[in-house]
Amino acid sequence: MDLGIKGKRALVCAASKGLGRGCAEALAAEGVDLIINARGADALLKTADEIAQRYGVSVQAVAADITSEAGRAEVLEVAGQIDILVNNAGGPPPGHWTDWTRDDFIKALDANLLTAVALIQATVPGMIERKWGRVVNITSAAVRSPIAILGLSNTARTGLTGFIAGMSRDVAKHGVAVNNILPGLHATDRADSLDGGAAKAEGISIDEARARRQACIPTGTYGTAADFGAACAFLCSQQAKFIIGQNLLVDGGTLNVTM
Repeated sequence: MDLGIKGKRALVCAASKGLGRGCAEALAAEGVDLIINARGADALLKTADEIAQRYGVSVQAVAADITSEAGRAEVLEVAGQIDILVNNAGGPPPGHWTDWTRDDFIKALDANLLTAVALIQATVPGMIERKWGRVVNITSAAVRSPIAILGLSNTARTGLTGFIAGMSRDVAKHGVAVNNILPGLHATDRADSLDGGAAKAEGISIDEARARRQACIPTGTYGTAADFGAACAFLCSQQAKFIIGQNLLVDGGTLNVTM
């Protein structure tokens, strides 16, 4: 299927690896020119070079902390006018509710709520003016089914979900489609970290912890960044214009919900 977005410009955050890179690659495969961001310059530049060579699109890399005002300003200056925004930021570390301080919550909100809001406020007005735009926010399946040890992430990402529910419907009449993708367990560094935490807590090997978690997924496997990216690319397509303010679960069927 031709997604009809060749020649569009996309800003993809946290795109040097994992789900962000999966989204960047899927968009590049559709002929979308990219501005990609991450904190680490080496991995980001390597990813930019690989994507540009593989897909023949323009890829500009901006190494900066997107959760800071200075970092956002640097990224947005390079990005200029964009048609597609993919919001993505690593989640806070797991822990226990008794240990989290106010500062922990503020950091989580800054990274996983307020950063996305700031980027939306900076880019969507231009999309409205041009009568076309797509925003995809990578949140978490824990928005639908909160996980106790991920309370900081649950709090921030649920807040973003509420914000999107309102603003997405306000901008839809201008040809701007805004949606969220809720990943379950994927084969990424985040999953490795959670597997390591589970292994330590239960006194088992990481391989055993991973096998136990995969056994709880109907597909029997973790998801891949490539499959996740394909879902993201579709939500950025011309054909997605009637999908507004939705929360797409990409979790291998783990959550047995109908609404």
